[in-house]
Amino acid sequence: MLPEREIERFQQSANQQEQTLKRELKSRHLTMISIGGAIGTGLFLSSGAAISSAGPGGALLAYTIVGAMVFFIMTSLGEMAAFMPVSGSFSTYGTKFVDPAFGFAIGWTYWFSWSMTIAAELAASTMIMKFWFPDSPSLVWSGSFLALIFLLNYLSVKGYGEGEYWLSLIKVSAIVIFIVVGLLMIFGIMGGEAVGFKNFTVDKAPFSGGILSVFVVFIAAGFSFQGTEIVGVTAGESENPEKNVPKAIKSVFWRILIFYILAIAVIGLLIPYTNPNLQNDNVMVSPFTLIFEKAGIAFAASLMNAVILTAVLSAGNSSLYASTRMLYSMAKAGQAPRIFGKLNNRGVPVAGIILTCAIGALAFLASFFGDGMVYIWLMNAISITGFIFWLGISISHYRFRKAFIAQGYSLDMLPYKAKWFPIGPIFAIACGIIVILAQNFQAFLADQIDWGGVVAAYLGIPFFLSLYFGYKLIKKTKVVKLEEVEFDFDKKYN
Repeated sequence: MLPEREIERFQQSANQQEQTLKRELKSRHLTMISIGGAIGTGLFLSSGAAISSAGPGGALLAYTIVGAMVFFIMTSLGEMAAFMPVSGSFSTYGTKFVDPAFGFAIGWTYWFSWSMTIAAELAASTMIMKFWFPDSPSLVWSGSFLALIFLLNYLSVKGYGEGEYWLSLIKVSAIVIFIVVGLLMIFGIMGGEAVGFKNFTVDKAPFSGGILSVFVVFIAAGFSFQGTEIVGVTAGESENPEKNVPKAIKSVFWRILIFYILAIAVIGLLIPYTNPNLQNDNVMVSPFTLIFEKAGIAFAASLMNAVILTAVLSAGNSSLYASTRMLYSMAKAGQAPRIFGKLNNRGVPVAGIILTCAIGALAFLASFFGDGMVYIWLMNAISITGFIFWLGISISHYRFRKAFIAQGYSLDMLPYKAKWFPIGPIFAIACGIIVILAQNFQAFLADQIDWGGVVAAYLGIPFFLSLYFGYKLIKKTKVVKLEEVEFDFDKKYN
């Protein structure tokens, strides 16, 4: 038995050595993390399909509406994250401002979604590498990819931030070059004829397929922007979050919107929407590849494959970071096992990284067995989860602001105020509900309903609801009254 004095000294030493998250993410990291989170393979490969389906005008309209929804979601997140900069923010906000069961369900849905995204990126990495090495074994590339993102996250939060900064910079640079080259070609400055707006008048352009096609593209476009919310997760590890988080959110939205809108406009102006190649998601005939080839860049396909590889690496890197920080936040709140709330001496939640990597790897390996049915169902389960936690952000912000006012606090006390309240969050909530419910509406318009496809498309809804009602029944939680919401003004968050 240790003497009582020694036990006391040991406890004091342990308390002094208790680790916290390191605030090592700078403003440039936050900006690139948000930009990188939203620029993925969807823009590089699927933008052509959007133009082919709804015409260039229809695609632009759909992406503009989604951009407006994302703007309001991001400003809502910015207001809460600047006031309460915590890692794994969505779960904490849902718990404090709505209902502990709501925070629990949002948190675990977010973790599951991004864990499964790692599996999807592992699968994508193998296909990309087979472009250059067609006979190579898939497990070599997926294993190398997983090891790389594990190391970037394991070393330190700064390692994650730097990795994401440079990966995102490659994607952003490629899009900027594409837009500049495209504009020069449109006006005939870079060889060939000046096409101008000619392709906006081809056949039924600029709108093709009517409002229904625009709606289909609107649903698909939402997936392209998912990942912008990761900046809210980084708030707990950001230098000066009251200043840097709003700064990143304000600049990121406009940059992403410009990238998407300008890129789609360039594609629509240079390639007729009737071109059958736009329907193909093969990198050899992606819109970016076709336009670079038309500009005389001989290695366009290899260039775009390399850019898409960085997009996949970036998505995997952010997926691992976001999911482990969510686990950490929930563990600190008692909504996940305590081991996931422990940090090493570099402020990294290693247990969460190991679990998330293991789950992602197992889900990826499931694609090799039984015709990949388990993998397909897992991927279906996360297909609409992004919209669910976007909905969670908007609902949490609506109640946050209502509670703030109900308790007599001045909005001048907020480091950052979201514009257009309450129109903004209400618009985002309405759009989110429409997208979630209309995921597979085409199935109900068919002569014979494909119920298997319907179930697969909506798996995310019962997953979230089972978490919500299960926790509510077990813990007997209630919706937090506006007058009872706690605002800890003096608390230093981590």
